[in-house]
Amino acid sequence: MVSVARKNLLKDLPRLLVAQAGIMFAVSLVTIQTGILKGFTRSTTLLIEQSSADIWVASENIVNFELTEPFPLVQLREARQVEGIARVEALMIGSGRWYSEKGKLTTLRIFGFDPEGQLFRPGEVSTEAIAALQQPYTVIVDKANLRSFGLAQVGDTARIRSLPARLVGITAGTQSLVSSKFVFASLETANAYTTSGFSAGLTCQLGDGDITCVNSYERESQDAPTTETPAAPAELGADAPITFLLVQVAAGVDLETAKQRLEQALPGTRAFTRDQLIAQTQSYWQNRTGIGFILGLGATVGVIVGMVIVAQILYTSVAEHLKEFGTLKAMGASDWAIYSVIVEQALWMALLGYVPGMLLCWGLGAWTLASQGIVILITPMSAVGVLGVTIFMCVGSAFFAIQKVTRVDPGIVFKA
Repeated sequence: MVSVARKNLLKDLPRLLVAQAGIMFAVSLVTIQTGILKGFTRSTTLLIEQSSADIWVASENIVNFELTEPFPLVQLREARQVEGIARVEALMIGSGRWYSEKGKLTTLRIFGFDPEGQLFRPGEVSTEAIAALQQPYTVIVDKANLRSFGLAQVGDTARIRSLPARLVGITAGTQSLVSSKFVFASLETANAYTTSGFSAGLTCQLGDGDITCVNSYERESQDAPTTETPAAPAELGADAPITFLLVQVAAGVDLETAKQRLEQALPGTRAFTRDQLIAQTQSYWQNRTGIGFILGLGATVGVIVGMVIVAQILYTSVAEHLKEFGTLKAMGASDWAIYSVIVEQALWMALLGYVPGMLLCWGLGAWTLASQGIVILITPMSAVGVLGVTIFMCVGSAFFAIQKVTRVDPGIVFKA
């Protein structure tokens, strides 16, 4: 029966190629949609995954990693006094406006952390670059955002709100797909950026999709300085706003016990393990926004399109070979033997469509990551899952053709 299935497939190559193109389209659509969903949700928690903190302490009103309320820095000292806590560091998240040297405006997220700390590291960046953040008004930027910020190399300068910013390091693997561009600085510098005002004398115009801001003082004289050199950022006071406390517990201390102690010592806060904060953030983006529904709908459409194409091809193939199937029945072949021919055709179509479709998705994923910084996450488990969906799609479509074979009368062989 194997040769019969293959001959039925290879008899009409143009039709087979059309069918495989349809299956490739379905495989690609399902893989890309699920890959974007996985890559998108993972990107929202990259900084949490890269941290070595055991516990994250946040406001009790936290919604997700970036949507929460600040609390005063004084709670850092209080957390350090909790029994079983080995180390506590602060993390500050703020927002601002980035003005490149050409005056183009970009919104950003500012992450302030302790360059001498151990619990937070912004992606793949050198130790020297992190140490350089101790200098006033210095920043680290993800390489995926260099073009958006108008930067080319370490040493380039720009402005955040009314304060200068000098690039001292380039990182990778930090940017969330749903957030403003990320900038990393020391706690003092980040606080200065977040609380500073906007520059006076800026005239902004919208053109070609960008906002261009020109300093009126620069128009009057290119040689005259536009601003005075700002003072170094002030040290943080006890009431300075921070977003998270990153906690490392002492050896042998149970995490749940440490969480309870921290929440009791710090009123108005909630403590999360790393996995719990990741789960809450990813669940928010998947379930409380329309992104998960949209991408899931696209994957469903791909499966439906693939099933329709495969069902049509198999049904037509069976219709054209009714006499051959009637002959097999007349010779005493069982229904299951005939059904296996159709199912095998479907399995061959699934395999021949899955392999090139998956290779296409891997190539597309590598290109989007390199050129756009967009992750299409294809894991071994998701690849196996898509293979299962493809087999289900093709074998499920085969049952439409099987229904026609079921009604075949062996006497059709003897009809003129």
